[in-house]
Amino acid sequence: MVGSIAALGAGLAVIGAGLGIGQVGGKAMEGIARQPEAASKIQTAMIIAAALIEGVALFAVVVSLMGLG
Repeated sequence: MVGSIAALGAGLAVIGAGLGIGQVGGKAMEGIARQPEAASKIQTAMIIAAALIEGVALFAVVVSLMGLG
């Protein structure tokens, strides 16, 4: 039972990260389309935000799987 709950938690963390990175990427593309001259600044901010989201997701997966041990 604990294993299935941990797997559910890990799955939710990954789904949340995917949705978050999708939102960041989509909004960055909208921003670049509106202001092409700011593309490098927007891209840098997007990559940093995506890395932070991915880090939080990895932490959530690790914490949920630590419940198994």
